Amino acid sequence: MSAPPVIDLPIVDERLAQDIASGMAAVEKLLRSSVESEDAFVTGASKHLIEAGGKRFRTLMVLLAAQFGDPSAPGVVPGAVVIELTHLGSLYHDDVMDEAMVRRGSPSANARWDNTVAILTGDYLLAQASDLLADLGPALIRIQAQTFSRLVQGQIRETLGPREGADPIAHYVSVLADKTGSLIAASGRFGALLSGAPADVEERLSRACEAIGVAWQLGDDLLDVASSGDQSGKTPGTDLREGVRTLPVLYALASGESSRLTSLLSGPVAEEDVEEALTLLRAHPAMEQARAELAAWIDRARADITELPDIPAKSAFLALCDYVVERSG
Repeated sequence: MSAPPVIDLPIVDERLAQDIASGMAAVEKLLRSSVESEDAFVTGASKHLIEAGGKRFRTLMVLLAAQFGDPSAPGVVPGAVVIELTHLGSLYHDDVMDEAMVRRGSPSANARWDNTVAILTGDYLLAQASDLLADLGPALIRIQAQTFSRLVQGQIRETLGPREGADPIAHYVSVLADKTGSLIAASGRFGALLSGAPADVEERLSRACEAIGVAWQLGDDLLDVASSGDQSGKTPGTDLREGVRTLPVLYALASGESSRLTSLLSGPVAEEDVEEALTLLRAHPAMEQARAELAAWIDRARADITELPDIPAKSAFLALCDYVVERSG
């Protein structure tokens, strides 16, 4: 079993680093065993994305949040697995909706098998998450249900697009908060609740994690334009090719300019025009506007984190905020 890639987050405190490494290993073990089935095909399809790797970003949030209580509490590792299974299940469904051929450098489940298998496998992962969740108590079950409701509503609103007259930028950011931020907020809340952290700490961690999650996704938007590909894990301009209007694109279109760039961004960018579109967008003020929005979300996170108890995990959360800003360029 290969270890999953993790965020290269510098943790100065040696004991905290050991706790996180140990927790990650325990989560990985339970994650894999939780999708085992008597049917070998179901097991193989369910492990497809697990074995493809991933940063286990949400797992890290759970484990860091648990440091504000008892990180060795018995529910922490299963709670992290519930979050990770929910995330993975949603990815199977996302790839069907997006007709994606690749996920994490490997063929997506719908590309390797078909849409039906991918949808049902995602459903299976969500069912396995519910099975684990049943042992964690009604409070966690309710948080999970509310979180999944936000996630699905965010996906619906993304699919439908902004209503007539609505600000497309505000719509886009709110969709990110629901689609991405909600589950990362739940990660912080799970870690705090399951470790017995105080209620005020739980609330601050939930808000901070949501803000970090939104900022992380905005960083991905920037990386798709600005990176060489190594940082984002995908070919630069992928969103442009697919006609996905990420935040830099929305800011460029909102500028009201009648230019070659806005003409290119009006729909999916043809392959022969991608390099030109990237060059023009990289030089456009839209990039700095998007970076400013990312920084505003990180400032929100820091505001809550600075009020947390002064333990090594607080420093780790602040370092994570720095990391999110730095990776976006």
